[in-house]
Amino acid sequence: MKVLLTLPPEIKDLEIYRVAKIFAPPLGLAYVASVLEKFGHKVRVVDTVIDNIGLEDLLREIRSWNPDVVGISIQTPTAPRAYRAIKEIKEEFPDLPIIAGGIHATFMYDEALDAGADVVVRGEGEYTALELVNTLEKHGLNPEALRRVKGIVFREGGDGRANVVTPQRPFISNLDELPWPAHHLLPMDKYLALGKKLRVAHIMASRGCPYGCIYCITSYYWGRRIRFRSAKNVLDEVEYLVDKYRINKVAFSDDELIVNRRFVYDFIKGLKERGLDVTFSCGGRVDHINRDYLRFLFSNGCEVLYLGVESASQRTIDRIGKRITIDQAMRAFQIANDVGIFTMASFILGFPWETLEDMKRTVKFAVKLRPSYAQFTALTPYPGTPLYKFAEEHNLIVDRNWEHYTTIKPVMRGFHFTAKELGRMLMYAYRRFYLRPAFIVQEAVAGRLWSILKIVTNSLLSNLASALTSVRKHDRSQPQI
Repeated sequence: MKVLLTLPPEIKDLEIYRVAKIFAPPLGLAYVASVLEKFGHKVRVVDTVIDNIGLEDLLREIRSWNPDVVGISIQTPTAPRAYRAIKEIKEEFPDLPIIAGGIHATFMYDEALDAGADVVVRGEGEYTALELVNTLEKHGLNPEALRRVKGIVFREGGDGRANVVTPQRPFISNLDELPWPAHHLLPMDKYLALGKKLRVAHIMASRGCPYGCIYCITSYYWGRRIRFRSAKNVLDEVEYLVDKYRINKVAFSDDELIVNRRFVYDFIKGLKERGLDVTFSCGGRVDHINRDYLRFLFSNGCEVLYLGVESASQRTIDRIGKRITIDQAMRAFQIANDVGIFTMASFILGFPWETLEDMKRTVKFAVKLRPSYAQFTALTPYPGTPLYKFAEEHNLIVDRNWEHYTTIKPVMRGFHFTAKELGRMLMYAYRRFYLRPAFIVQEAVAGRLWSILKIVTNSLLSNLASALTSVRKHDRSQPQI
């Protein structure tokens, strides 16, 4: 089968790309592509973001390549444009099977099917996509054949109204059995960070998270058990990317890489043994840090450590299921600052039970911790999370436009604040943290001032527009507690 895999067209102008200027390869599509290729299918991957592909460009690609099936990956902010693309493709190619996948489609499959997708892949997609494509090759969209494919949703019946949800496919227990992402199908020389071309490889070393924070989709999409690739498997991929694409930086996409010290030690040991001059960035938790471990990371190539703090309130941290303490956060950043490692701290504003004063305390706490950078986001109720269910039950969602679900625009209110007030609070947070004289001097000395100020300015402008326009009409009444 000839399979065209794509992101939705015309999404480069969305805030998730426009503000931060971070353009990473679509690893999900690249993994699916590699599995399909391994088993004999011909695959083309269209990264509509990096190549700025519009709808007509995508239609021309379909006309010229004439695929047997099209797969489209849907995240929440890209969903409306994905649905428009599906409808347009179906109008011109009514017999061309369209598969929808990705996090948003997994939990909102009715929307994707309503838009014209023939089948939705739910959850981890590599082997589901392979079995589905094999089935389409032999039987087309025959309902009885589709029923035997685990992990999908489709519709059957004369009026097309009856959903058939097949049993969930088990998670892949041994990630080493997956081939590496199909890098050769991507424009590897075009990916940027902070608007600059960097020789960086984005790598997923693990899947899943045991913590289950109410706002984060990771545990509910990838599972509550964390699964790691072997250090050797990751090192082999890194060595290949160094030789093939001359990369010298690795950005791990994992939420909690440093939780697995055995993996980290083996990975760093392997870099040395193979003579790979590579630095890396990764995420972690403040309760997994001690001085010796952080010194080891810093002295062995860890350039950036991303740590989630989220709130200055222990009550909030407990309520969201974060399972850390304020004291652990303070100790972690004290150690990080002593060691000298570059840190990025994340903070979330707008938990429903908070007041504006609670949010100000979180901003003050961010300044006190002294991370290298701070990321402030508006709490966003993504489908599939417990937060989404909570927000629906309490009538907190004020904006149903999925394109605004970027964590930059407030889309929900709280019991004690409006969405408009949350937008203003985000502006306050960025001003308070980034316009401090000490921070400006620090960034100027490091030569980073212009890049970071552009991102902060974009964030402030986006939050200002959000605060003044997108939620105004929804804030006339407060929800009842």
